[in-house]
Amino acid sequence: MRATRRQFLGNAVGGGLSIGGGLGFLSRLGPVSAAEAKLPSALVQYGGGVEPTVKLLEETPRERLLEEVADRVNRGLSYRELLAALLVAGVRNVQPRPQVGFKFHAVLVINSAHLASLASPAEDRWLPIFWALDRFKSAQMETKKESGWRMGAVDEARVPAASKAAAAFAAAMDAWDEPAADAAAAGLARGTGRNECFELFARYGARDFRDIGHKAIYVANSFRTLECVGWQHAEPVLRSLAYALLKYDGANPANSDAAADRPWRRNAELVKKVRPDWQDGKASDEASAHLLATLRTASDEEACAAVVEALNDGMSPASIWDALLAGSAELLMRKTGIVTLHSVTSSNALRFAYEASGDPRTRLMMLLQNAAFVPLFRSAAGKLSEAKIDALQPAEGAVDVAGVFAEVRKDRPAAAGRALAYLNGGGDAAALMNQARRWVFLKGNDAHDYKFSSAVLEDYAHVSPRWRNRFLASGLFYLPGADAKDNALVGRVRAAMGA
Repeated sequence: MRATRRQFLGNAVGGGLSIGGGLGFLSRLGPVSAAEAKLPSALVQYGGGVEPTVKLLEETPRERLLEEVADRVNRGLSYRELLAALLVAGVRNVQPRPQVGFKFHAVLVINSAHLASLASPAEDRWLPIFWALDRFKSAQMETKKESGWRMGAVDEARVPAASKAAAAFAAAMDAWDEPAADAAAAGLARGTGRNECFELFARYGARDFRDIGHKAIYVANSFRTLECVGWQHAEPVLRSLAYALLKYDGANPANSDAAADRPWRRNAELVKKVRPDWQDGKASDEASAHLLATLRTASDEEACAAVVEALNDGMSPASIWDALLAGSAELLMRKTGIVTLHSVTSSNALRFAYEASGDPRTRLMMLLQNAAFVPLFRSAAGKLSEAKIDALQPAEGAVDVAGVFAEVRKDRPAAAGRALAYLNGGGDAAALMNQARRWVFLKGNDAHDYKFSSAVLEDYAHVSPRWRNRFLASGLFYLPGADAKDNALVGRVRAAMGA
Protein backbone atom coordinates (compact mmCIF):
# COMPACT_ATOMS: atom_id res chain seq x y z
CA MET A 1 0.00 0.00 0.00
CA ARG A 2 1.40 3.40 -0.96
CA ALA A 3 1.96 5.94 1.74
CA THR A 4 -0.05 9.13 1.69
CA ARG A 5 1.75 12.44 1.14
CA ARG A 6 1.48 13.15 4.87
CA GLN A 7 2.88 9.71 5.78
CA PHE A 8 5.69 9.85 3.23
CA LEU A 9 6.83 13.34 4.04
CA GLY A 10 6.32 12.92 7.73
CA ASN A 11 8.38 9.72 7.79
CA ALA A 12 11.03 11.15 5.50
CA VAL A 13 11.55 14.24 7.60
CA GLY A 14 12.41 12.19 10.63
CA GLY A 15 14.06 14.57 13.05
CA GLY A 16 12.61 17.69 11.45
CA LEU A 17 13.57 20.41 9.05
CA SER A 18 14.82 23.60 10.58
CA ILE A 19 16.48 26.41 8.70
CA GLY A 20 19.82 25.38 10.11
CA GLY A 21 19.07 21.68 10.22
CA GLY A 22 19.50 20.74 6.61
CA LEU A 23 17.32 18.66 4.32
CA GLY A 24 16.92 15.48 6.28
CA PHE A 25 13.50 14.68 4.83
CA LEU A 26 15.22 13.49 1.64
CA SER A 27 17.39 10.94 3.39
CA ARG A 28 14.92 8.09 2.97
CA LEU A 29 15.29 8.36 -0.80
CA GLY A 30 18.95 7.44 -0.51
CA PRO A 31 21.84 9.69 -1.46
CA VAL A 32 22.64 10.34 -5.09
CA SER A 33 26.28 9.49 -5.64
CA ALA A 34 28.51 11.90 -7.50
CA ALA A 35 29.10 9.21 -10.11
CA GLU A 36 25.39 8.78 -10.72
CA ALA A 37 24.75 12.51 -10.88
CA LYS A 38 27.39 12.89 -13.62
CA LEU A 39 25.20 10.77 -15.90
CA PRO A 40 27.04 8.85 -18.64
CA SER A 41 25.73 10.25 -21.92
CA ALA A 42 24.26 7.09 -23.45
CA LEU A 43 22.90 5.36 -20.36
CA VAL A 44 19.16 5.98 -20.45
CA GLN A 45 17.21 3.96 -23.01
CA TYR A 46 14.05 5.41 -24.53
CA GLY A 47 10.75 3.51 -24.69
CA GLY A 48 10.69 0.70 -22.16
CA GLY A 49 13.20 2.51 -19.96
CA VAL A 50 12.11 6.11 -19.51
CA GLU A 51 8.73 6.25 -21.27
CA PRO A 52 6.74 4.81 -18.33
CA THR A 53 8.26 7.47 -16.10
CA VAL A 54 7.41 10.17 -18.63
CA LYS A 55 3.79 9.03 -18.54
CA LEU A 56 3.88 9.00 -14.75
CA LEU A 57 4.96 12.63 -14.74
CA GLU A 58 2.44 13.60 -17.41
CA GLU A 59 -0.58 11.84 -15.93
CA THR A 60 -0.17 12.11 -12.15
CA PRO A 61 -1.97 15.09 -10.58
CA ARG A 62 0.28 17.73 -9.10
CA GLU A 63 -0.93 17.10 -5.55
CA ARG A 64 0.21 13.46 -5.78
CA LEU A 65 3.29 13.65 -7.98
CA LEU A 66 5.99 13.96 -5.33
CA GLU A 67 4.74 10.98 -3.33
CA GLU A 68 4.35 8.89 -6.50
CA VAL A 69 7.87 9.70 -7.63
CA ALA A 70 9.25 9.03 -4.15
CA ASP A 71 7.52 5.66 -4.22
CA ARG A 72 9.18 4.86 -7.57
CA VAL A 73 12.55 5.98 -6.24
CA ASN A 74 12.17 3.69 -3.25
CA ARG A 75 11.45 0.88 -5.71
CA GLY A 76 14.50 1.57 -7.83
CA LEU A 77 13.89 4.59 -10.09
CA SER A 78 17.26 6.26 -10.53
CA TYR A 79 18.11 9.94 -10.56
CA ARG A 80 19.31 9.75 -14.16
CA GLU A 81 16.09 8.13 -15.38
CA LEU A 82 14.02 10.74 -13.57
CA LEU A 83 16.02 13.60 -15.09
CA ALA A 84 15.55 12.20 -18.60
CA ALA A 85 11.82 11.72 -18.07
CA LEU A 86 11.45 15.24 -16.71
CA LEU A 87 13.12 16.72 -19.82
CA VAL A 88 10.98 14.72 -22.25
CA ALA A 89 7.77 15.42 -20.32
CA GLY A 90 8.61 19.10 -20.24
CA VAL A 91 9.13 19.57 -23.97
CA ARG A 92 6.06 17.46 -24.79
CA ASN A 93 3.69 19.31 -22.50
CA VAL A 94 4.88 22.91 -22.04
CA GLN A 95 4.63 25.27 -25.00
CA PRO A 96 7.55 27.71 -25.44
CA ARG A 97 5.11 30.39 -26.56
CA PRO A 98 3.96 33.13 -26.51
CA GLN A 99 7.35 33.88 -24.94
CA VAL A 100 10.42 31.70 -24.37
CA GLY A 101 10.18 32.20 -20.64
CA PHE A 102 7.37 32.46 -18.10
CA LYS A 103 5.80 28.98 -17.77
CA PHE A 104 8.48 27.55 -20.08
CA HIS A 105 10.98 28.07 -17.28
CA ALA A 106 9.82 24.62 -16.20
CA VAL A 107 11.98 23.32 -19.07
CA LEU A 108 14.66 26.01 -19.00
CA VAL A 109 15.40 25.32 -15.34
CA ILE A 110 15.97 21.55 -15.62
CA ASN A 111 19.68 21.83 -16.34
CA SER A 112 20.08 24.46 -13.63
CA ALA A 113 18.41 22.14 -11.13
CA HIS A 114 20.69 19.35 -12.27
CA LEU A 115 23.78 21.54 -11.87
CA ALA A 116 22.61 22.41 -8.36
CA SER A 117 22.23 18.70 -7.63
CA LEU A 118 25.61 17.88 -9.12
CA ALA A 119 27.40 20.44 -6.94
CA SER A 120 25.60 19.52 -3.70
CA PRO A 121 26.34 17.03 -0.93
CA ALA A 122 24.93 13.59 -1.72
CA GLU A 123 22.17 13.88 0.86
CA ASP A 124 20.83 17.09 -0.75
CA ARG A 125 20.82 16.08 -4.41
CA TRP A 126 17.19 15.06 -4.70
CA LEU A 127 15.68 18.38 -3.64
CA PRO A 128 16.34 20.45 -6.81
CA ILE A 129 14.82 17.71 -8.96
CA PHE A 130 11.77 17.41 -6.71
CA TRP A 131 11.38 21.17 -6.96
CA ALA A 132 11.65 20.96 -10.77
CA LEU A 133 9.02 18.20 -10.83
CA ASP A 134 6.53 20.44 -9.06
CA ARG A 135 7.44 23.31 -11.37
CA PHE A 136 6.75 21.09 -14.39
CA LYS A 137 3.30 20.16 -13.13
CA SER A 138 2.44 23.79 -12.54
CA ALA A 139 3.52 24.69 -16.09
CA GLN A 140 1.71 21.70 -17.58
CA MET A 141 -1.51 22.75 -15.85
CA GLU A 142 -1.07 26.34 -17.04
CA THR A 143 -0.52 25.19 -20.62
CA LYS A 144 -3.63 23.01 -20.52
CA LYS A 145 -5.69 25.91 -19.22
CA GLU A 146 -4.36 28.40 -21.77
CA SER A 147 -4.33 26.37 -24.95
CA GLY A 148 -4.34 22.63 -24.36
CA TRP A 149 -1.12 22.49 -26.41
CA ARG A 150 0.89 19.29 -26.63
CA MET A 151 3.65 18.52 -29.08
CA GLY A 152 2.11 16.78 -32.06
CA ALA A 153 3.58 14.13 -34.30
CA VAL A 154 6.11 15.28 -36.84
CA ASP A 155 5.08 15.38 -40.49
CA GLU A 156 7.04 12.33 -41.63
CA ALA A 157 6.61 13.18 -45.29
CA ARG A 158 8.64 16.36 -44.77
CA VAL A 159 11.49 14.89 -42.70
CA PRO A 160 14.66 15.21 -44.83
CA ALA A 161 17.22 12.49 -45.30
CA ALA A 162 20.18 12.57 -42.96
CA SER A 163 22.48 13.92 -45.66
CA LYS A 164 20.15 16.85 -46.32
CA ALA A 165 18.92 17.60 -42.80
CA ALA A 166 21.48 20.27 -41.88
CA ALA A 167 20.96 22.25 -45.06
CA ALA A 168 17.18 21.91 -44.78
CA PHE A 169 17.28 23.10 -41.19
CA ALA A 170 19.42 26.12 -42.01
CA ALA A 171 17.15 27.07 -44.92
CA ALA A 172 14.04 26.75 -42.74
CA MET A 173 15.52 28.76 -39.90
CA ASP A 174 16.73 31.49 -42.25
CA ALA A 175 13.20 31.73 -43.67
CA TRP A 176 11.59 31.51 -40.20
CA ASP A 177 9.51 28.62 -41.56
CA GLU A 178 8.11 26.66 -38.60
CA PRO A 179 6.76 23.51 -40.35
CA ALA A 180 9.95 23.04 -42.37
CA ALA A 181 12.15 23.65 -39.31
CA ASP A 182 10.14 21.15 -37.25
CA ALA A 183 10.63 18.41 -39.82
CA ALA A 184 14.29 19.27 -40.32
CA ALA A 185 14.93 19.20 -36.57
CA ALA A 186 13.55 15.66 -36.47
CA GLY A 187 15.85 14.76 -39.35
CA LEU A 188 18.82 16.21 -37.52
CA ALA A 189 18.06 14.19 -34.39
CA ARG A 190 17.77 10.97 -36.35
CA GLY A 191 20.83 11.20 -38.54
CA THR A 192 23.19 14.02 -37.59
CA GLY A 193 25.86 14.03 -34.91
CA ARG A 194 25.37 15.91 -31.67
CA ASN A 195 28.30 18.27 -32.30
CA GLU A 196 27.06 19.34 -35.73
CA CYS A 197 23.58 19.87 -34.29
CA PHE A 198 24.97 22.02 -31.52
CA GLU A 199 26.85 24.24 -33.97
CA LEU A 200 23.62 24.88 -35.85
CA PHE A 201 21.44 25.52 -32.83
CA ALA A 202 24.04 27.64 -31.05
CA ARG A 203 24.14 30.05 -33.97
CA TYR A 204 20.37 30.35 -34.25
CA GLY A 205 19.96 30.63 -30.49
CA ALA A 206 22.23 33.67 -30.41
CA ARG A 207 21.07 35.40 -33.57
CA ASP A 208 18.48 37.73 -32.01
CA PHE A 209 17.76 39.56 -28.77
CA ARG A 210 14.09 38.62 -28.49
CA ASP A 211 12.90 37.33 -25.12
CA ILE A 212 15.92 38.77 -23.24
CA GLY A 213 18.35 35.95 -23.90
CA HIS A 214 16.05 33.01 -23.30
CA LYS A 215 16.71 31.54 -26.74
CA ALA A 216 20.45 31.23 -26.11
CA ILE A 217 19.72 29.96 -22.60
CA TYR A 218 17.42 27.24 -23.95
CA VAL A 219 20.07 26.08 -26.45
CA ALA A 220 22.74 25.80 -23.78
CA ASN A 221 20.52 24.14 -21.17
CA SER A 222 18.85 21.68 -23.53
CA PHE A 223 22.11 20.44 -25.04
CA ARG A 224 23.74 20.19 -21.63
CA THR A 225 20.86 18.09 -20.36
CA LEU A 226 20.86 15.92 -23.49
CA GLU A 227 24.56 15.30 -22.98
CA CYS A 228 23.64 13.87 -19.59
CA VAL A 229 20.59 11.81 -20.42
CA GLY A 230 21.47 10.57 -23.90
CA TRP A 231 21.06 11.64 -27.52
CA GLN A 232 18.23 9.13 -27.98
CA HIS A 233 15.96 11.73 -26.39
CA ALA A 234 17.01 14.46 -28.82
CA GLU A 235 14.11 14.47 -31.29
CA PRO A 236 11.37 16.04 -29.13
CA VAL A 237 13.91 18.36 -27.54
CA LEU A 238 15.27 19.65 -30.86
CA ARG A 239 11.76 20.09 -32.23
CA SER A 240 10.77 22.12 -29.17
CA LEU A 241 13.97 24.10 -29.42
CA ALA A 242 13.49 24.95 -33.11
CA TYR A 243 9.94 26.08 -32.36
CA ALA A 244 11.18 28.33 -29.56
CA LEU A 245 13.97 29.87 -31.63
CA LEU A 246 11.52 30.88 -34.34
CA LYS A 247 9.39 32.99 -32.03
CA TYR A 248 8.89 36.57 -33.22
CA ASP A 249 6.22 39.26 -33.21
CA GLY A 250 5.15 41.33 -36.18
CA ALA A 251 6.69 40.91 -39.63
CA ASN A 252 8.72 37.86 -40.57
CA PRO A 253 12.35 38.74 -39.68
CA ALA A 254 13.53 37.22 -42.94
CA ASN A 255 11.80 40.09 -44.73
CA SER A 256 12.31 42.92 -42.26
CA ASP A 257 15.00 44.77 -40.34
CA ALA A 258 13.96 44.49 -36.70
CA ALA A 259 16.30 45.92 -34.06
CA ALA A 260 16.58 42.51 -32.37
CA ASP A 261 18.21 41.06 -35.51
CA ARG A 262 20.67 43.81 -36.38
CA PRO A 263 23.58 42.87 -34.09
CA TRP A 264 23.88 39.40 -35.64
CA ARG A 265 23.80 40.78 -39.16
CA ARG A 266 26.44 43.39 -38.36
CA ASN A 267 28.61 40.91 -36.51
CA ALA A 268 28.47 38.44 -39.39
CA GLU A 269 30.34 41.09 -41.39
CA LEU A 270 32.49 42.28 -38.49
CA VAL A 271 34.08 38.85 -37.95
CA LYS A 272 35.76 39.23 -41.32
CA LYS A 273 37.86 42.05 -39.87
CA VAL A 274 39.28 39.99 -37.00
CA ARG A 275 42.84 38.73 -37.31
CA PRO A 276 43.09 34.98 -38.03
CA ASP A 277 45.03 34.19 -34.85
CA TRP A 278 42.60 36.06 -32.54
CA GLN A 279 42.42 33.11 -30.13
CA ASP A 280 46.13 33.51 -29.27
CA GLY A 281 46.03 36.88 -27.53
CA LYS A 282 47.58 37.80 -24.18
CA ALA A 283 45.65 38.09 -20.92
CA SER A 284 45.43 41.58 -19.46
CA ASP A 285 43.46 42.66 -16.38
CA GLU A 286 43.98 46.29 -17.39
CA ALA A 287 42.51 45.67 -20.84
CA SER A 288 39.51 43.94 -19.20
CA ALA A 289 38.94 46.98 -16.98
CA HIS A 290 39.12 49.28 -20.01
CA LEU A 291 36.59 47.19 -21.93
CA LEU A 292 34.33 47.03 -18.88
CA ALA A 293 34.34 50.84 -18.74
CA THR A 294 33.42 50.92 -22.43
CA LEU A 295 30.46 48.60 -21.86
CA ARG A 296 28.96 51.07 -19.37
CA THR A 297 28.19 53.67 -22.02
CA ALA A 298 28.70 52.09 -25.46
CA SER A 299 25.91 51.13 -27.83
CA ASP A 300 25.70 47.50 -28.90
CA GLU A 301 27.41 48.39 -32.18
CA GLU A 302 30.19 50.31 -30.41
CA ALA A 303 30.73 47.48 -27.92
CA CYS A 304 31.23 44.94 -30.70
CA ALA A 305 33.63 47.27 -32.50
CA ALA A 306 35.59 47.65 -29.25
CA VAL A 307 35.87 43.87 -28.91
CA VAL A 308 37.15 43.53 -32.47
CA GLU A 309 39.69 46.27 -31.84
CA ALA A 310 40.83 44.56 -28.63
CA LEU A 311 41.23 41.22 -30.38
CA ASN A 312 43.22 42.78 -33.20
CA ASP A 313 45.42 44.53 -30.63
CA GLY A 314 46.30 41.14 -29.14
CA MET A 315 43.88 40.93 -26.19
CA SER A 316 43.06 37.41 -25.03
CA PRO A 317 39.47 36.22 -25.49
CA ALA A 318 39.59 35.14 -21.84
CA SER A 319 40.18 38.75 -20.80
CA ILE A 320 37.27 39.83 -22.98
CA TRP A 321 35.06 37.29 -21.25
CA ASP A 322 36.19 38.75 -17.92
CA ALA A 323 34.82 42.12 -19.01
CA LEU A 324 31.60 40.66 -20.39
CA LEU A 325 30.84 38.55 -17.33
CA ALA A 326 31.78 41.37 -14.96
CA GLY A 327 29.73 43.80 -17.02
CA SER A 328 26.69 41.52 -16.86
CA ALA A 329 27.06 41.14 -13.10
CA GLU A 330 27.47 44.89 -12.70
CA LEU A 331 24.11 45.51 -14.38
CA LEU A 332 22.46 43.43 -11.66
CA MET A 333 24.23 45.56 -9.07
CA ARG A 334 22.98 48.72 -10.75
CA LYS A 335 19.36 47.53 -10.78
CA THR A 336 18.27 44.23 -9.31
CA GLY A 337 15.48 42.81 -11.45
CA ILE A 338 14.45 40.26 -14.05
CA VAL A 339 16.00 42.07 -17.03
CA THR A 340 19.42 42.53 -15.43
CA LEU A 341 19.33 39.02 -13.98
CA HIS A 342 19.12 37.72 -17.53
CA SER A 343 22.24 39.65 -18.44
CA VAL A 344 24.01 37.18 -16.15
CA THR A 345 22.21 34.01 -17.26
CA SER A 346 22.44 34.80 -20.98
CA SER A 347 26.16 35.57 -20.65
CA ASN A 348 26.52 32.19 -18.96
CA ALA A 349 24.74 30.53 -21.89
CA LEU A 350 26.77 32.34 -24.54
CA ARG A 351 30.02 31.61 -22.74
CA PHE A 352 29.05 27.91 -22.62
CA ALA A 353 28.29 27.95 -26.35
CA TYR A 354 31.62 29.65 -27.00
CA GLU A 355 33.51 26.93 -25.12
CA ALA A 356 31.46 24.04 -26.51
CA SER A 357 31.81 25.06 -30.15
CA GLY A 358 34.57 23.67 -32.31
CA ASP A 359 34.12 26.27 -35.03
CA PRO A 360 36.23 29.44 -34.64
CA ARG A 361 33.63 31.53 -36.48
CA THR A 362 30.84 30.33 -34.19
CA ARG A 363 33.02 31.05 -31.18
CA LEU A 364 33.73 34.55 -32.40
CA MET A 365 30.04 35.18 -33.07
CA MET A 366 29.14 34.09 -29.52
CA LEU A 367 31.72 36.54 -28.17
CA LEU A 368 30.46 39.41 -30.30
CA GLN A 369 26.80 38.68 -29.64
CA ASN A 370 27.46 38.75 -25.91
CA ALA A 371 29.24 42.08 -26.38
CA ALA A 372 26.10 43.36 -28.12
CA PHE A 373 23.72 41.89 -25.53
CA VAL A 374 25.29 43.62 -22.52
CA PRO A 375 24.47 47.16 -23.77
CA LEU A 376 21.06 45.94 -24.95
CA PHE A 377 20.30 44.66 -21.45
CA ARG A 378 21.53 47.96 -20.06
CA SER A 379 19.14 49.87 -22.28
CA ALA A 380 16.23 47.50 -21.61
CA ALA A 381 16.67 47.82 -17.84
CA GLY A 382 15.81 51.52 -17.74
CA LYS A 383 17.20 53.84 -15.09
CA LEU A 384 20.27 52.39 -13.34
CA SER A 385 22.35 53.32 -10.34
CA GLU A 386 26.02 54.23 -10.66
CA ALA A 387 27.27 51.10 -8.86
CA LYS A 388 30.46 49.61 -10.30
CA ILE A 389 31.69 46.10 -9.71
CA ASP A 390 35.33 47.20 -9.53
CA ALA A 391 34.41 49.83 -6.93
CA LEU A 392 32.60 47.41 -4.59
CA GLN A 393 34.13 47.79 -1.13
CA PRO A 394 34.64 44.89 1.29
CA ALA A 395 33.01 45.16 4.70
CA GLU A 396 35.22 45.96 7.67
CA GLY A 397 36.16 43.29 10.18
CA ALA A 398 36.10 39.51 10.07
CA VAL A 399 33.16 37.86 8.30
CA ASP A 400 32.15 34.21 8.22
CA VAL A 401 29.78 32.45 5.83
CA ALA A 402 26.82 32.77 8.17
CA GLY A 403 27.46 36.49 8.44
CA VAL A 404 27.47 36.89 4.68
CA PHE A 405 23.93 35.54 4.41
CA ALA A 406 22.50 36.89 7.67
CA GLU A 407 20.59 39.94 6.37
CA VAL A 408 20.65 39.77 2.60
CA ARG A 409 17.17 41.14 1.89
CA LYS A 410 17.66 44.01 4.31
CA ASP A 411 20.72 45.40 2.54
CA ARG A 412 22.02 43.62 -0.55
CA PRO A 413 24.96 45.97 -1.19
CA ALA A 414 26.10 45.36 2.40
CA ALA A 415 25.74 41.59 1.91
CA ALA A 416 27.88 41.82 -1.23
CA GLY A 417 30.48 43.77 0.75
CA ARG A 418 30.49 41.08 3.44
CA ALA A 419 30.95 38.40 0.78
CA LEU A 420 33.86 40.31 -0.72
CA ALA A 421 35.45 40.74 2.70
CA TYR A 422 35.09 37.02 3.38
CA LEU A 423 36.63 36.04 0.05
CA ASN A 424 39.42 38.62 0.15
CA GLY A 425 40.25 37.48 3.67
CA GLY A 426 41.02 33.97 2.48
CA GLY A 427 37.55 32.51 3.03
CA ASP A 428 36.64 29.28 1.29
CA ALA A 429 34.68 30.14 -1.85
CA ALA A 430 33.34 26.58 -2.00
CA ALA A 431 31.85 26.94 1.48
CA LEU A 432 30.16 30.19 0.48
CA MET A 433 28.79 28.62 -2.69
CA ASN A 434 27.54 25.54 -0.83
CA GLN A 435 25.64 27.75 1.59
CA ALA A 436 24.23 29.77 -1.29
CA ARG A 437 22.91 26.58 -2.87
CA ARG A 438 21.33 25.43 0.38
CA TRP A 439 19.52 28.74 0.76
CA VAL A 440 18.25 28.32 -2.80
CA PHE A 441 17.02 24.83 -1.89
CA LEU A 442 15.27 26.10 1.23
CA LYS A 443 14.25 29.61 0.18
CA GLY A 444 14.11 29.72 -3.61
CA ASN A 445 10.56 29.78 -4.94
CA ASP A 446 11.13 30.79 -8.54
CA ALA A 447 12.94 29.27 -11.50
CA HIS A 448 15.20 32.32 -11.61
CA ASP A 449 16.61 31.41 -8.20
CA TYR A 450 17.95 28.18 -9.67
CA LYS A 451 18.90 29.65 -13.05
CA PHE A 452 20.77 32.58 -11.58
CA SER A 453 22.54 30.68 -8.82
CA SER A 454 23.69 27.95 -11.22
CA ALA A 455 25.00 30.55 -13.67
CA VAL A 456 26.87 32.78 -11.24
CA LEU A 457 28.32 29.91 -9.20
CA GLU A 458 29.49 28.13 -12.34
CA ASP A 459 31.00 31.22 -13.95
CA TYR A 460 33.01 32.00 -10.81
CA ALA A 461 35.51 29.41 -12.07
CA HIS A 462 35.63 31.02 -15.53
CA VAL A 463 36.57 34.50 -14.34
CA SER A 464 40.24 35.36 -13.80
CA PRO A 465 41.54 35.81 -10.22
CA ARG A 466 41.41 39.61 -10.28
CA TRP A 467 37.66 39.59 -10.96
CA ARG A 468 36.62 36.32 -9.37
CA ASN A 469 35.83 37.49 -5.83
CA ARG A 470 33.96 40.56 -7.01
CA PHE A 471 31.97 38.51 -9.50
CA LEU A 472 30.87 36.03 -6.84
CA ALA A 473 30.14 38.77 -4.31
CA SER A 474 27.88 40.49 -6.84
CA GLY A 475 25.63 37.43 -6.69
CA LEU A 476 24.39 38.62 -3.29
CA PHE A 477 22.36 41.22 -5.14
CA TYR A 478 19.98 38.36 -6.04
CA LEU A 479 20.84 35.19 -4.11
CA PRO A 480 18.50 34.40 -1.18
CA GLY A 481 19.75 34.60 2.39
CA ALA A 482 18.74 33.52 5.86
CA ASP A 483 16.13 36.28 6.09
CA ALA A 484 14.13 35.09 3.06
CA LYS A 485 10.90 33.14 3.46
CA ASP A 486 10.88 29.38 3.10
CA ASN A 487 9.90 28.16 -0.35
CA ALA A 488 6.65 26.39 -1.13
CA LEU A 489 8.18 22.93 -0.96
CA VAL A 490 9.54 23.50 2.53
CA GLY A 491 6.20 24.92 3.60
CA ARG A 492 4.39 21.83 2.35
CA VAL A 493 6.84 19.58 4.17
CA ARG A 494 6.26 21.44 7.42
CA ALA A 495 2.50 21.31 6.90
CA ALA A 496 2.71 17.56 6.36
CA MET A 497 4.65 17.27 9.60
CA GLY A 498 2.00 19.23 11.48
CA ALA A 499 4.61 21.87 12.36
